[in-house]
Amino acid sequence: MSVPHRLLSIILPAFLLPSLLRGEYIPVKTEIPEPRREFRAAWIATVHNIDWPSTYTLSPSQQRAELIGLLDLAAETGLNAVVLQVRTECDAFYKSNLEPWSWFLTGKMGSPPPDGYDPLEFAVQEAHRRGIELHAWFNPFRASATERSTKSSKHISKTHSSLMLSVGSQKWADPSSDYVRNRAIAVMTDVTKRYDVDAVHIDDYFYPYPKTVNGKVYDQFNDSAAFRAYQAKGGKLDVRYWRRSNIDSFVQSMYSSVKSTKPWVQVGISPFGIWRPGNPGSVKAGLDAYDHIFADSKKWLQNGWLDYFSPQLYWRIYPAAQSFTALYSWWSDQNSQRRHLWPGIASSRILSSEDKGRPSTETIKQIDVTRNKPSPMGAGHIHWSIKAIKEDRGGLRARLRTSYAEGAIPPASPWLGTTPPDPVYVAPIRESGGLTLAFKPGAQARWKIVQVKEGQNWVTLRRFPASQERFRLDKEPEQVAIRHISATGILSVPTVLRKQ
Repeated sequence: MSVPHRLLSIILPAFLLPSLLRGEYIPVKTEIPEPRREFRAAWIATVHNIDWPSTYTLSPSQQRAELIGLLDLAAETGLNAVVLQVRTECDAFYKSNLEPWSWFLTGKMGSPPPDGYDPLEFAVQEAHRRGIELHAWFNPFRASATERSTKSSKHISKTHSSLMLSVGSQKWADPSSDYVRNRAIAVMTDVTKRYDVDAVHIDDYFYPYPKTVNGKVYDQFNDSAAFRAYQAKGGKLDVRYWRRSNIDSFVQSMYSSVKSTKPWVQVGISPFGIWRPGNPGSVKAGLDAYDHIFADSKKWLQNGWLDYFSPQLYWRIYPAAQSFTALYSWWSDQNSQRRHLWPGIASSRILSSEDKGRPSTETIKQIDVTRNKPSPMGAGHIHWSIKAIKEDRGGLRARLRTSYAEGAIPPASPWLGTTPPDPVYVAPIRESGGLTLAFKPGAQARWKIVQVKEGQNWVTLRRFPASQERFRLDKEPEQVAIRHISATGILSVPTVLRKQ
């Protein structure tokens, strides 16, 4: 179901009459263009203190200041979402009765921030204040990401040690365990219920990545005991299909569980960018995620077990062996359920040791690819990671600001609901050379958006929470339009005011 390109304004209610009598701004019925739709996001990784906090030794006030700096940067650059990692190794970056506080937050697993603040609650509030969605990112199965992290007595590796798989220096909670899968889902639904997050997000860590020795790929874990137990109960699948079935079951249950908690909260998955080498035919090389980490991500997309799909397409457009363009086009062709397709772009590989000489223009060209062939409901992408923007790799920031010069809101998700929210009731107040918009609370709305007419063009200013009572314009525009946006991205009829 598509969203109409243009919507007609409403006539304002009687409580605006005092403003009308002053001859300042009057309500008008006119057509205005729909705001541009594009998902513009960046991952903020907390594992190993990649993006935030920069070190676990920061004080709570330093952590908050650092996070505000990243959110300000996101807003100034033109992003409208961030994907914040809140579970790195069966731990928590928020107050939880299920799992201990993260070592990467305080340097001691199980120890809360000393001033009692809740990082996720703070992040949601500050992101929304800037018109930015907050997607909570979870790692479902990794139980130990570093040997430096001494585990709390309440950690799953201590309470359920028999369910751990050794993976080199790491530990993995066995995905074949009903307990492990259900616990991960319980953690996600707990966050969905208690925090005002916009989405639940998982990345590419399902079964552990394999090791390669002399060109041959080997599993680096031993789950033979669990597989024998499965066979003893009458299981007929071979070991590799059995592993895939465990992950399929997890993904399907995760989606239905989040929807049963808050139906409008999105579920996003960011798998390895190649499903299987040879798909498409020009992509000859790369990990076989289907057979080596047991992720049948094509099935999840085609079954609609997610709301947005962000394959990690971290390669350049050329050469063809692992082409961003070829992979993006192939994934587009698999999207039979018409879900959002917002690929991950490796902006952190600009001028990096991983890809020497990669220019920042590569990121811009890849954004253009997604715009030239957008997913059915609108274009989008996610930068790995926000550090590339913070460090301004290869002058990336200025290029992104140019690419994002036209403001945008994320595409709508009509399969999650199509009911438009109530119109905005607004009182215009001229003061100090500008215009303040005072709002009456509206039902069924999550956001508001303001557009102003400059000459012949309508410009999208910004999105902000529907609960916000006032919005200040430093100039008095010729016309201003205000709309509500529902939790599923559906726009209300616009309220339009014209200066007399």
